[in-house]
Amino acid sequence: MQSQSQYAPCPNCGQSVAKKLNFTWWGGALGPRMFTHVKCENCKTEYNGKTGKSNQTNIIIYFAAGFVIAFCACGGMAFLTFFLNNQ
Repeated sequence: MQSQSQYAPCPNCGQSVAKKLNFTWWGGALGPRMFTHVKCENCKTEYNGKTGKSNQTNIIIYFAAGFVIAFCACGGMAFLTFFLNNQ
């Protein structure tokens, strides 16, 4: 586990004291771990602890990929149900 001083400085205030987030509304427990999502202890800005940049693009891609997977799974189940009922 990384200590607090090993994260990139906050893009908002420049402080390097950040806390790794274990859970977020957008990614549950998996998303923050995938993107090293941290929260600045000084100004409360959430950002990528490795790059020091916003995780907004990563979050959008994470949401889109989850939607596509869910859509394909539901569509596949609907097709399978339709196919099996029409034999």
